[in-house]
Amino acid sequence: MLTIFSQVWCYPDQLCNRLGLEKAAKLVSCYREPRGGAELDWFQASQADVAVFDALSGQPKTGFEHALRWYNHIKSYNNRNSFPGIKKSVSEYGPAATQAAVANGGEDEDDDDDDIDLFGSDEEDEEAERIKQERLAAYEAKKSKKPTTIAKSNIILEVKPWDDETDMKKMEELVRTIVVDGLLWGSAKLVPVGYGIKKLVISCVVEDDKVGTDLLEERITEFEDYVQSVDIAAFNKI
Repeated sequence: MLTIFSQVWCYPDQLCNRLGLEKAAKLVSCYREPRGGAELDWFQASQADVAVFDALSGQPKTGFEHALRWYNHIKSYNNRNSFPGIKKSVSEYGPAATQAAVANGGEDEDDDDDDIDLFGSDEEDEEAERIKQERLAAYEAKKSKKPTTIAKSNIILEVKPWDDETDMKKMEELVRTIVVDGLLWGSAKLVPVGYGIKKLVISCVVEDDKVGTDLLEERITEFEDYVQSVDIAAFNKI
């Protein structure tokens, strides 16, 4: 889709002769430089085209085919107000208007640029880091004060002797000499097995993360002169 820009660029003198000197001169002044019109779109009709269309004294004459094609194209729209952009007077389009805007607003734009700190200041970074560290410290302090739940279990062990001549009292004393962090021995009793043989049934409470059944069995069976075997009679979570 062609706009008036390409036609004025190519045929400024013909516009002056065919379309009237005053209005053609306005067109030439608006579009003398590439992309001079603020609202002009190279591929789509806009309010810049409407402003130029309304400023023309009439249809371009034969011999100016490109301008005529553009004129007829814009004229074919019934609702030209729907074109994108904001309609201005012809004199407000083009490089002259752009230069005026730069002259009037350039200083303010420079001031705005000066106020923008793209990288931030060292003081702001230090303050943000300080706040971050304070929040982390507060979180760690709160976390350390929060009570933690320790998983524990109640275990009942059956410790069997070699024969009826084993000193069961001594066996219990040896078992209780096993000291491990997270282990607390409980009550014990002797239970008859048969043929005069008794087994030691002893309970204990352990912290699951620190003491396991394998550890208890290994340590108790080290008393090999007294202990034949160790079985887990019960294992309950507390």
